[in-house]
Amino acid sequence: TVDWAAWKTLTNEERQEAIHEFLTLVEKWETTEAAKEGSHAIYTIMGQKADVMFMLLRPTMEELHEIETAINKTKLAEYLIPAYSYVSVVELSNYLPAEAGDPYENPEVRRRLYPILPKTNHVCFYPMDKRRQGNDNWYMLPMEERRNLMRAHGMTGRKYAGKVVQIITGSVGFDDYEWGVTLFSNDVLQFKKLVYEMRFDEVSARFGEFGSFFVGNILPKEKIEQFLHV
Repeated sequence: TVDWAAWKTLTNEERQEAIHEFLTLVEKWETTEAAKEGSHAIYTIMGQKADVMFMLLRPTMEELHEIETAINKTKLAEYLIPAYSYVSVVELSNYLPAEAGDPYENPEVRRRLYPILPKTNHVCFYPMDKRRQGNDNWYMLPMEERRNLMRAHGMTGRKYAGKVVQIITGSVGFDDYEWGVTLFSNDVLQFKKLVYEMRFDEVSARFGEFGSFFVGNILPKEKIEQFLHV
């Protein structure tokens, strides 16, 4: 969240220096993305949960921590109040059929494991768990039953191919929920349609538990200065 009141107390020159410093950092992220060694996107968030969201992908936790530290050392960071964070890793589903050979030698697998974030107009992020209560304990179901439920769930998602891009990240042992779901689309209404339709899938209706939803608009580097202008 931006501390707008404090940000307004700076002179125009001080604000410009802070913005320029931050844009220099973003340019470094762009160089990394161009080399396909990571990816990033910045969004403005709707509602009062936050003002800005950074989504950053890197091969290692050490690199992510370096980015976090670099942001915190900027002048702009003095006027940013942390509202939420989520740590997870891009992973392939355990319910997909196993393929022969080293998966890291498969270009399609590598593309999915090391994605470049789509720069669509809108984003929707939410964390989720699988329920573990009474007869609705996901982890007590046989693997084959879980696989069938996830296959049916995936069929719902495929209806939105070309309209919504989805990245699933695993966070067991990393954060408060088990998975992070990030949806990307140029039509924000597709998020509502997709999530609503999936609510009727058994795997979601019986076993899905969800955290807060964050919906935002892409903030390209060229518009950061305009966003911070007061």
